[in-house]
Amino acid sequence: MSSVRSVKSIRKSKPTIEGAGVHLRRAFGYYEIPQYDPFLLLDYFGSDNPDDYLAGFPWHPHRGIETVTYVLHGSVEHGDSLGNSGVISSGDLQWMTAGSGIIHQEMPKQTEGRMRGLQLWVNLPAGRKMMDPRYQEIGSNLPPVHKLDNGGSVKIIAGQFEGKKGPVSEIVSDPEYLDISIPAGESFEHRVKQGNTLLAFVLDGTGFFDKEIGDAVNEGNTVLYNDGDTIEIQSGEDGLRFLLISGKPIGEPIAWRGPIVMNTDEELVTAFEEYRAGTFIKKG
Repeated sequence: MSSVRSVKSIRKSKPTIEGAGVHLRRAFGYYEIPQYDPFLLLDYFGSDNPDDYLAGFPWHPHRGIETVTYVLHGSVEHGDSLGNSGVISSGDLQWMTAGSGIIHQEMPKQTEGRMRGLQLWVNLPAGRKMMDPRYQEIGSNLPPVHKLDNGGSVKIIAGQFEGKKGPVSEIVSDPEYLDISIPAGESFEHRVKQGNTLLAFVLDGTGFFDKEIGDAVNEGNTVLYNDGDTIEIQSGEDGLRFLLISGKPIGEPIAWRGPIVMNTDEELVTAFEEYRAGTFIKKG
């Protein structure tokens, strides 16, 4: 017998500034852990003003986490200490596993004056925090798209939907990452893994994510679900586009300072000492 997930909380994203002066809206972050375990942070950047984002994110380290950058409009140039470089553009996604350590930079660029996208941080368990760094770069044409009978669509980036599998693979948190669009006044149902953390982030329009809650959830808001194995969503009068993201909780202590997330304060001290001493990178 299936159990429909109810909504645990609805969180409105809050303005913040990161990097060299990039204006963001933070859906959740440090002060919300461990509610979203294994997810640590979700930032949403969207502006028609280049001054809000062109300063970018100059060289900085990461260890113990994965960063997931999804560009909806515009592009992001990136480079790192391992010699990797490239550009992810509208519709592209990069799943970077920092593992034992990467020093990199990310510089947003405008397209017709616009920049829009998201970055999600995913925690790594203790046994994998020092794994080799790697990238999975997913072009906009690679994720399969399933057309819904009601005229909507599901872009499958990670996980599976209706027998189609997303191109992101071999991720420790066993994630599901779906970009879902539903026309106005239509519904969406989906079976999800019981026990996994599940959240939805509204990109456009409005939706009703729990039939017991009468208020619509608007753009920029994050829905966190209680446990269960099914979700039922209804779109509002403007239609609805949202990300549906799930992952297996880790349930371990979190020691977090800036761009580095470990299990103990001692591990944090070691990481920053290595960064200052030039021994941070373990593979090159």
